[in-house]
Amino acid sequence: MRFTSETSSDGICEQLFTLGEIPGLLWTPEGAKGPRPLVVMGHGGGQHKKAPGIVARARRFVTECDFAVVAVDVPGHGDRPKDEEYDRIATENQARVAAGEELAPLIAGFQALVARRTVPEWRAVLDAVQQLGHVGTGPVGYWGVSLGCGLGVPFVAAEPRVRAAVLGLGGALASAGDAARITVPVEFLVQWDDERVPRDQCLALFDALASAEKTLHANPGKHGEIPAFELDSALRFFSRHLA
Repeated sequence: MRFTSETSSDGICEQLFTLGEIPGLLWTPEGAKGPRPLVVMGHGGGQHKKAPGIVARARRFVTECDFAVVAVDVPGHGDRPKDEEYDRIATENQARVAAGEELAPLIAGFQALVARRTVPEWRAVLDAVQQLGHVGTGPVGYWGVSLGCGLGVPFVAAEPRVRAAVLGLGGALASAGDAARITVPVEFLVQWDDERVPRDQCLALFDALASAEKTLHANPGKHGEIPAFELDSALRFFSRHLA
């Protein structure tokens, strides 16, 4: 793991890093020492580790909960090079939707493909970050919606260090099998008028989660219109389960 830059503001230290070919960003309280809870964040499709929503959430987790937060660019996003295979599939899917095919199954297939690569990458990032003295091996949470849910469900299912997860805006077509292996507490977000993931698929994914403690947060609005108050809820959720 190699740090490439470090900046501090408002009591928050931001460190850009690379782990092999994976670019990432770590947020910690300024002057942090010793173990603390860590939240792994997965960004949405077409976004990256420094997307405004990711940064805003990360900074609040740090300032209000004293957590560490890490986010990385998934293949083909952010500072990573374009992936010819992923670009080809995306182009083909656009053409298939234009020809009348349903979007949701195409999204599910693509996310399942990317997850086979990202899950081991994220586990390696978690290994490296937890070796840092100002993060340590404290409890781990996961936050990710949309693409972050499609990749996050198999990650949470595979990673025993994750104790709680906020997921949502994802469907069961690609993730139901992995969801059945998740037993940690989950807060799950659904946008009732989601134009990208059918409502019944979102509800089916929630139903597939094997967690004894899981809550469904359904709000009116389209895919990208999650209410701001859901961040407040996520802060309370992780504070209960990770602090």
